[in-house]
Amino acid sequence: MITTLFADAAAAIRWTDLGLSPIALDLGFLQIRWYSLAYIAGILIGWWYMLKLIAQPGAPLARRHADDMVFYATLGILLGGRLGYAIFYKPEIWQNPIDVLKLWEGGMSFHGGAIGMSVGIFYLAWRNKLNWLRIHDYIACCVPFGLFFGRIANFINGELWGRATNVPWAMVFPGGYAGEVPRHPSQLYEAGLEGIVLFAILWFAFWKTKARYEPGKLVGLFLVGYGIARFIVEFFREPDEGLGVLSWGLTMGQTLTVPMLLGGLYLILTAKGRRQRVEPIAGSESVA
Repeated sequence: MITTLFADAAAAIRWTDLGLSPIALDLGFLQIRWYSLAYIAGILIGWWYMLKLIAQPGAPLARRHADDMVFYATLGILLGGRLGYAIFYKPEIWQNPIDVLKLWEGGMSFHGGAIGMSVGIFYLAWRNKLNWLRIHDYIACCVPFGLFFGRIANFINGELWGRATNVPWAMVFPGGYAGEVPRHPSQLYEAGLEGIVLFAILWFAFWKTKARYEPGKLVGLFLVGYGIARFIVEFFREPDEGLGVLSWGLTMGQTLTVPMLLGGLYLILTAKGRRQRVEPIAGSESVA
């Protein structure tokens, strides 16, 4: 099998031939990376879309709260993402704890970032006496932007590639564990599923149904949608170095996704029971 893949590598698309570089702009004294721009784009476009959402009747927060959320979300994503990476994927980093702060060296966990952002939402809701679950619903609709740009940045960086394969669109990425063999461009699979498809599902639920008036339904849809997408793509993505497939038959990414799926299903199935008359923080109408 490996011999065949090595033979196929000569005909496969080579990532190095695409002329991609992790550096978007090199000013000599400062290098701006695509990964950093992906975070910035995800947060700014997510904030812009949030303003569109809260302009609708029955919004759970006002413009001033959305502006504050940009700060809390950014802080939560960065701290939670980095801590999640250190805890779940690279525990040896704690041998030199200062390395946890070296964000420029890469290594972020979506699951950790999601937890960090949720902590920020809880704090914002508590401080302003807002409904934390409904804020989660609105934030969930904005997250796919960041997921899309983040996965595209992974592809540009030539990292987090897929498992060895001989499909016609396979690519040879530099630095593969088994050498330069054709692999699934799983970063693009994730960008499509976690970014485009998940956004479309949440867009339809928000704009074409009454889901936003059933606290927890939108964030439940996000958790289930992301969970299914991530669980499936993990079958095509190379398991994390040093971890591989765990003893219970799942990768770490799939394992961390299971609680998201269960929690999301619970929120969706119980959302109608939480429906209540909504007095808007922003917008112009009460919604029964």
